[in-house]
Amino acid sequence: MINEEVLKAVFPLLEAVDLASCMRVCGQWKDIALEDYFWKCLCAKKWPSICKKPKPPTVTYYKLYKSFHKRPQNRILPPPRISFDNLEFYIDIWIEDRLIFSEAVPGTALQLGFKILPSGICDKLRTYLDGPDYKMTLPVEPRFTVPVCQTVSVSVLVGRKDSNKVACIINKSMFDYIDRTAFRAMAFDYLEFAPVYPFSSSIRAWISLLFMEDGSSEGNDGALDVFGIQMDFCDAANSKEEVLWLLDMLDWK
Repeated sequence: MINEEVLKAVFPLLEAVDLASCMRVCGQWKDIALEDYFWKCLCAKKWPSICKKPKPPTVTYYKLYKSFHKRPQNRILPPPRISFDNLEFYIDIWIEDRLIFSEAVPGTALQLGFKILPSGICDKLRTYLDGPDYKMTLPVEPRFTVPVCQTVSVSVLVGRKDSNKVACIINKSMFDYIDRTAFRAMAFDYLEFAPVYPFSSSIRAWISLLFMEDGSSEGNDGALDVFGIQMDFCDAANSKEEVLWLLDMLDWK
């Protein structure tokens, strides 16, 4: 059995992951590695000011380090209180003052997305749409064209069937950014949350017009041939459950 004094001389030289591994060797090593002095040394590297106190602010420095040494990953959310079955999205798009698209879209339709991607879209956009990231997409049938030389704007409201209330997601925002390499025209607006969530701010809702690879050619006078609409909340939500929690926080009227 290794002398206890040897371990006490070596353990302060270890990084946290190595010290934690030593705790799994045997009971003796675990008892020694749990001595708070070693963990105070590690805490002092990350938060020097907190180690100036004579006693740790938590029960032990080991607990402090274990709790905050890294951000939690893949935190599991409780089930959302609403579902896409209960939601309906109202999407309106204008060119100048002329309405060119107006649909009431069931939440389930945004979940289905494209069953088969149309031919003629660029490889970069196809790879993006086929990727594993969470997306809310709507095929546009029939397709419409958008001239790039005119102002195009969009509004999106969402309604709840259980309470007959409506919230605003996007309020007449302009598609003022066109990514010709990804064949997406994008607009955004900041979400308005209920007063019970006063510190939720600067979270944007994004909406994109997906257009065909040859839709912006000179032969088409710079018009975008739109075949789909995508909406996301990538500032704060990257899964179905996170999106539903975010929508539940909106200022429903």
